[in-house]
Amino acid sequence: MNSSDIAALNQRFATRYPEDLLEWAYSSFGREVALATGFGPSGVVLMHMLSRVVCDPEVFYLDTDLLFPQTHEVKRRLAKRLGVRFIRVHSGISLPEQARREGDRLWRTDPDRCCFLRKVQPLRRFLRDRSAWITGIRRDQSPTRAMARLVEWDDGNGLLKINPLVDWSGDDVWRYINLYDLPYNSLHDRGYPSVGCIPCTRAVDDHEDQRAGRWPEHVKLECGIHVSSSARADAPAPPNADS
Repeated sequence: MNSSDIAALNQRFATRYPEDLLEWAYSSFGREVALATGFGPSGVVLMHMLSRVVCDPEVFYLDTDLLFPQTHEVKRRLAKRLGVRFIRVHSGISLPEQARREGDRLWRTDPDRCCFLRKVQPLRRFLRDRSAWITGIRRDQSPTRAMARLVEWDDGNGLLKINPLVDWSGDDVWRYINLYDLPYNSLHDRGYPSVGCIPCTRAVDDHEDQRAGRWPEHVKLECGIHVSSSARADAPAPPNADS
């Protein structure tokens, strides 16, 4: 698609429901479109919408080997409730192997490098044969996402990126979750508005930004999968991993 096509799509779906955009994506790309989730509230909403639009929905997630037990638990609950089939995408590097290659606790010494190895590269390999992917990012989540659009070109991964909830607020998301009594990560009730990897996530105070608990010891707001280019993009790829 060229920029005019993308602009037309943004105009077309600007006043439509997110389900309409999901339905268009799957009718246009079929199995070449993939919904991503980190099991946050927006992802829960999108999975519920997708379960009403597509038969036998598939959703992929990046397993860094450092996810909270509560994240795995909500994954099990969502699979049971919504009938979603989850695809695990892994780096192909175990934590001990990463420590041997890169040094112990890379997430402390160089979090950009750790995210690149365990998230960015696996995502690029998984999306290599896709035409589009769907995310739950919203403009209100952080300054780095403030310019996101419903439909945009993803330079880093070389395909179309679709963000059906980009205009929603956090309140919109939670109203939807409560309306349909959907499962969500129990850490959200314990002061974790944004949940990532165990060593890189903490609870936040009421006065803090909702992403202040991510990489709290570093000047870092994103893991790299939602930016056009990532740190260390020329680093050698690890062995292919099973999805």
